[in-house]
Amino acid sequence: MRVPAKPWITAFACGILLPAFLIVPLRAAGEVIDRIVATVNGQIILQSDLDEGMCYEALVNNRKLGDFNDEERRAVLDRLIDQELLREQMKSAEMAQTSDAEVAARAAEIRKLYPEAATDEGWKSVLSTYHLSEKDFLARLRRQIELMRLVDAQLRPKVEIDSKSVEAYYREQFVPKLKESGASEVPLDQVSGKIRELLTEQKVGELLVSWLRTLRSEGSVNIPDAGLSIGEQGAQAQ
Repeated sequence: MRVPAKPWITAFACGILLPAFLIVPLRAAGEVIDRIVATVNGQIILQSDLDEGMCYEALVNNRKLGDFNDEERRAVLDRLIDQELLREQMKSAEMAQTSDAEVAARAAEIRKLYPEAATDEGWKSVLSTYHLSEKDFLARLRRQIELMRLVDAQLRPKVEIDSKSVEAYYREQFVPKLKESGASEVPLDQVSGKIRELLTEQKVGELLVSWLRTLRSEGSVNIPDAGLSIGEQGAQAQ
């Protein structure tokens, strides 16, 4: 039975690219003023950032752009806000630079979601469908990796999973699911490592929610259209 890993990764399905200007070209309408959808400690998030974030999330999750409803659009914005808060934390953190090889490896995994992306031309066509250039896609992917590394470095050392917790998960969740699936029972010692990793990831996710909540409460987050600052709901959306 497969034990899932890193359940909090979906909190970072897209990176952040803040454009330098408020005026951006739109294909169908010429030049227009890009609307500010949120500010995070004085940094702006534009409508184009939100649109590009949704394109990126749709791509890496193999979803159609039209699948996003209003609630999911708001969740994407919440994630962009949280990512900006975490990006600020990276300024004071000593982190090793993400290598091109790491980015390329992750990009290859995403390409496998699309059979038509087996060739470079096919991959460019997929990116075009999601209104992304390869340069922007790789830049967002790099930021995603960097943010996940920051979270791991800051939170994972704080997590301790004891043997009793592993045994409880095995007894109360792992074994019952095995029985439901009709699979043969697996001894605890063969899966204890995977269970410990799963519980660690769950705890990291809980700590991440708490950290983001603290960053929001200590910072200034505002969504002009909502007329109020986002508090805990962004962290809860993770």
